[in-house]
Amino acid sequence: MPFISVSDEVAKKSFTQVENKFITKYMPVLDPTAVKVYLYSLYLYQTGGNSYTLTDLAAKLDITEEKAKELFEHLEEFELVSIVCNSPFEIKILDAENVYGTPKKFKPEKYADFNKSVQNVISGRMISTNEFREYFILLDEYGFEPNALLMIINYCVNLKGADIRLAYIKKVAKSFADEGVTTAKKTEEKLSAYTSSTPALINLFNAIGITRKPDVDDDKLYKKWTRELGFDEKAVIAAAKHFKVKDCARLDGALQELYKNHMFDVKEIENYCKNKNSFIALTLQIAKNLGVYMQNYFPYVDNYVNVWCNLGYTFECLENLSKYCFKSDKKSFEAMNEFITSLYDRGLVSDESVTEYIEKTVADGKLLKELLSVCGLTRKIIAWDKNCLENWRNWNFSDEMLFEAAKLACGKANPMAYMNGILSSWKKDGIFEAEKIPRTSTGKASGNISGNKKRGLIEQWKSTLEAMDENGDN
Repeated sequence: MPFISVSDEVAKKSFTQVENKFITKYMPVLDPTAVKVYLYSLYLYQTGGNSYTLTDLAAKLDITEEKAKELFEHLEEFELVSIVCNSPFEIKILDAENVYGTPKKFKPEKYADFNKSVQNVISGRMISTNEFREYFILLDEYGFEPNALLMIINYCVNLKGADIRLAYIKKVAKSFADEGVTTAKKTEEKLSAYTSSTPALINLFNAIGITRKPDVDDDKLYKKWTRELGFDEKAVIAAAKHFKVKDCARLDGALQELYKNHMFDVKEIENYCKNKNSFIALTLQIAKNLGVYMQNYFPYVDNYVNVWCNLGYTFECLENLSKYCFKSDKKSFEAMNEFITSLYDRGLVSDESVTEYIEKTVADGKLLKELLSVCGLTRKIIAWDKNCLENWRNWNFSDEMLFEAAKLACGKANPMAYMNGILSSWKKDGIFEAEKIPRTSTGKASGNISGNKKRGLIEQWKSTLEAMDENGDN
């Protein structure tokens, strides 16, 4: 039984939603009556109580209007509400900053010098009390030294102008804090390092027509492109131009695509982009040949066709392979990929070698089908049959001799095993031509295997075949 549960009747009723952050962080330390004021304010907002006034709220909670104002000011200190207007009295309910931790009431006099410095830096507008509280949170909860935060604010102002908004400053400051850069020394080092990559970013922006100044996010991406991915400045600019991107986020996606396809040189990037539409067209054609429906072709281009082309397979070769795969019951990109991987492992990449392999495979399949028919079998060709054919050819038997053996195996309990026995015997006796095959009194070819030897060979090959079937080699 849980600690708290509700009846079915309660579950069917309406509710006022309260942030968990309020319960975990604020409710334990707030004045009890302030909690009532906050919760009732949430209730009025969520139930559409637009006609309610401060007087109505005070009467409902059995407190004076002055007390209600005092409690709202108390909530404002914790940044749970913002007093928008005093006459008529209006408030705005705010988001709680963190899930855990004890909220703090800041004393402005503690940060008097800092406040003056910030206002001097942000000279384009007056800083509100709530904005100052945000800076106090950065100082107290994120551990910034005042000079470090001033450096960040000054950097943001130089980048965006003297009327810069608080949201951008918080974003930059928190990114610094995430990297452990909260002291004046570390902040100065980071800003200096950023300055070192600014000329390259300015060249990039000028090349692709971005008019704004580079910021810290751009710097982070640029270092990723050049340090982690390994692109040089010319390659980054070439990628931006050929992909026709106008922002760093999209350029990041383009460079990751190039990285995945091993395109780092300016010339490689240029050729890749020129052929990109051709890659898409090839992917669509392969899907058509395989009988595959694609809702979105991009994953197939990236994960299959680009990879195959990078291995050295030509467009024409891949198109022919897709047709062969369909006929061979490999009717998916995954199955075709397995087949191409097997070709690559054999060193078969050029058009000539692949064509030769496929022609041989088709011819072998046709031959095996005819041999099975002569043996009196109607089943499909299995891997064991292919292995047998490969062995027979390694034994230097011609197709004519194989058909002679198939004729003798017809009607036997296990024709393929019988063929192996006959051919093994002929190999031992040096019989590789049809006219040298021993004949019976009726003029028919003889397997030249007698008595126990014949039975032993048949049983041996039968056992081998059964073992392979059990292992799933088919």
